[in-house]
Amino acid sequence: MIDGRHFALGLLAAVCVGCGGGAPPAEAPPPEPPAPAVPTAEAPPAEDPKPVEPEAPPAPKPVVTWKDGLSTPESVLVDGDRYLVSNIDGKPLDVDGNGFISELAPDGKVLRAKFIAGGENKVKLDAPKGMGIVKGILYVADITRVRKFDAKSGAPKGEIAIKGATFLNDIAVAEDGRIFVSDTGMKAGEKDFEPTGTDAIYVIDKAGRVKAYAKGEALTRPNGLLATADGVLVAPFGSNEVSRFDAKGERQDATALPKGGLDGIVAVGDSLLVSSWQGSAVYRGKLGGTFEPVLWNVKAPADIAYDSKLGRVLVPRFMDNAVEAYEIK
Repeated sequence: MIDGRHFALGLLAAVCVGCGGGAPPAEAPPPEPPAPAVPTAEAPPAEDPKPVEPEAPPAPKPVVTWKDGLSTPESVLVDGDRYLVSNIDGKPLDVDGNGFISELAPDGKVLRAKFIAGGENKVKLDAPKGMGIVKGILYVADITRVRKFDAKSGAPKGEIAIKGATFLNDIAVAEDGRIFVSDTGMKAGEKDFEPTGTDAIYVIDKAGRVKAYAKGEALTRPNGLLATADGVLVAPFGSNEVSRFDAKGERQDATALPKGGLDGIVAVGDSLLVSSWQGSAVYRGKLGGTFEPVLWNVKAPADIAYDSKLGRVLVPRFMDNAVEAYEIK
């Protein structure tokens, strides 16, 4: 490496004296000593330039935002040409009777802020989260019960208690009509949520009977669910790994994402979209592959949905009382 140092070069001059006539030559004077080299100030070493960090690309902008009347929105469900949104309206485990379901239009209108509302029309709803529709019935996860409503009118149609559950969270519907529901296994602590050890995935059959599909610590506080022909995909709140749980309830294909605190999971073509609270992002990838962010700087992205007709991912902004739509093909 060139360090930029300069060195002085000393020169020696010799003086010659000529003689003439017959006279003996005079003795030549001794040569003058060379002038001492004048040292130059040593230049400081040039510093390596600091690497320039590439500027982060700007965060994607939503194409539509809904806010009017929403309160702690947790989950979005696409039902034809409308979107249903579960609103906790308070804390996720409070049995306060004020939860509600909103009905949105894709163009940004809030059709009915309280399509289904706790305390109205004999409706019981505390802290609604994941949702699914089977044969015209809307199923809603609500702490320890799955509430049922007529999907068109909103009229209550009963409930299914999940014995032993502490934090029912997401719902996924299989092609054969079975309903899967996750128990994230948490309770409210003094400062934050604490584990209860009830981590599980339950399945409700067509007759309304409940049984455990998978249980145990390997679920790492299961949150988002996606039912497939090969089992149930789980996005856990307690880790950064998406997994598939097969028909025997055994964990397969664990795949790490950049950050944890996972919530919603949906299929888009042959890939997956997964929301992450820790990453403030939505990641895209495949089991066994690499996940990369497609949305970032999205604080508290909860249980997402995908509108395949319009090519949009719908993101409930849990802390900001809003739902946003982003174009993702």
